[in-house]
Formats: sequence, C-alpha cells, structure tokens
Amino acid sequence: MTDDLRTWLGALPKVELHLHLEGAIPLSALWQLMEKYGGDADVPDLAALRPRLTYKDFPDFIATWIWKNGFIRSYDDFTFIAEAVARDLARQNIRYAEIFFSPTRFLDQGLKPIGLAKAIRAGLDRVGEIEVRLIADLVRDHGPDQAADTLSQIKEVMDCGIIGIGIGGSEHLYPPEPFAEVYEAARALGLRTSAHAGEAAGPESIRGAVEALKVDRIGHGIAAHADESVMALLAETQVPIELCPLSNVATGSLAGIEDHPVRQFWDAGLMLTVNTDDPGMFHNSMVEEFVVLHDVFGFDRAQIKTFILNGVAASWQTAEQRAAMATAFQAAPAWQS
Repeated sequence: MTDDLRTWLGALPKVELHLHLEGAIPLSALWQLMEKYGGDADVPDLAALRPRLTYKDFPDFIATWIWKNGFIRSYDDFTFIAEAVARDLARQNIRYAEIFFSPTRFLDQGLKPIGLAKAIRAGLDRVGEIEVRLIADLVRDHGPDQAADTLSQIKEVMDCGIIGIGIGGSEHLYPPEPFAEVYEAARALGLRTSAHAGEAAGPESIRGAVEALKVDRIGHGIAAHADESVMALLAETQVPIELCPLSNVATGSLAGIEDHPVRQFWDAGLMLTVNTDDPGMFHNSMVEEFVVLHDVFGFDRAQIKTFILNGVAASWQTAEQRAAMATAFQAAPAWQS
C-alpha cells in the first residue's frame, strides 16, 4: 500500500512554501562544494556526509548549519546550489516554490545581499520546469538593525523574484516583537511576511508573530497546541501555518513524529500547509512528509489533496495565479485517482 501511495504522491503536482535554500542542497551537490574547498577530515566520503547531518537538538542543528555554510563561499557557489535545488524540486513534481535565502549569513565571506539575490536568480532561471520565488530570511540572531539594513538592500533587487521576508535562526533567544518596525517597512514595499514561531520557543512566540509582526504566514507553529488562546487566535485569523513535521523531529523540537500536533490542528480548523524545511539536512521529501501524515495520523488521499490546495491558496502569487494553479493541479491525471 505504501509503495502505491508513494507512487501516487510522486505523481501529484505540489507546492513548497517553507524551504531554506542553504538547507535544501542535495547531498551530491554539497559534497562537490566540500571537495572544491578541501573537505573535512571527519567526512572522508559522500557516504559519511549523511550521518554527519544528524542532530541531538535544535542548537546542534544550528551549529551544523553554520558548519555546512562554510563550504558556500562565492556567488558562483550560490548559482550552483540554486540550480541544484531547483532541479531536485522539479524532479519531485513540485511545480512552485517559495524559498528562503539568508542575505546576511555570508557577509563574513564578502558576499552582499544584492549579489546573492542575483546569483541565486541566475541558478533558478536555468530550470524551466518549476517557478521559484524568494523570501529573504532576515535572521533574528543579527538583530532588528541588521534586518532593517538588509531590507534596504534587497529592495533594490526585488526584480530577482523576492516576494517576502521572514525571520529564522535562534527563536529561543530572539523573540519576534523587536522586529515589528522592520515588518511594517517590508509591507510598505509590497513584500509579504512570514516568521518562524513556535518551533524552538513557546506559544507566546506565535502570538507575537501574529499580533506584533502581523505576519501573513507562520513557520512551524507547533507550540500553539500548548495554549488554547493561541489555538483560538490561529483558528480565528486563519493565518496559514507552514508545517514541517519531519523537520521538527530531526531538530529535536519533538521527541517523535507521534508527538506532532497536526491532527489537533486539523481538527481545530487551522489553515495548514505541508513543507520540508531543510531536506538536504533532514533527508526528507514532500512524498515522505505526506506518507507520514497518512501512515501515522490517518490522513486520507482527499485530505492530502486539501493540504496541497492549502499550499496553493497560501502562496504569495496573485489571486489569478493561485486560481489557475489550483485548476491545473486538479486537472492532473494523478489527482483523479
């Protein structure tokens, strides 16, 4: 049954709304970068790379993220990984994606936000089978002043397909409220907004993202289950949640997949989408995310289609583009089965 399910899921057209470029690099592409820059003595070959990308908790994941970023050193490297990620998404029948990139994480390499955006766009444009738009992750660890400076730079390259901003990074150390002015400035530029919230901090982080930042979407949001008032807020506002179930287990945010509140969220009427977050680091895929929803939580095929259409509806395309995409998805042969 699971093999048949995987085949069907693979054939379905899909969207991805919560995906980090630097965390989605296929292992083979990351290995090429490691070889280019002299490698790591603790990772002697490609086979050793996968176990290196495992984490005991969220801080360990962040530390590994920084280690991996050490092998991305030039604008050409960003063009290379952008193309590799886009090809990997297209291979999975993902037709549309909104991808985070981190404009300020590479300043120590001499890489500026404007140059990064152009380099990434060049790589994405080499793959015609998928449409990809970009979300600038302002990285909460660097503070609101740096976020404001980054915003002032990326507004010069919005024609590279930048449609929104977000804040990732160490949520447990940096709450959302200090970024309210930056979010207001982003909206004034016509950008949409998301925030990682309720992943590595409690439900108060989600409330802050909704009420102080006025976000269009919430990344992860799993801590909402611990506060009935936050659950009610999400149900009332219908702010879409970018769920990343397997990611939450991989980072230690949840002890096991059975602890994920997806069924509680669904039953409460929250607006849910399904995403992979960092598939290059978690070794997951959209197909595997949906297999888990089916096998562990009992979501059937009709409900899986609803998750996919929720992703279309929550995307930051125009209303006309969303409607056209929903129609096209439902006309796909696999959708009829």
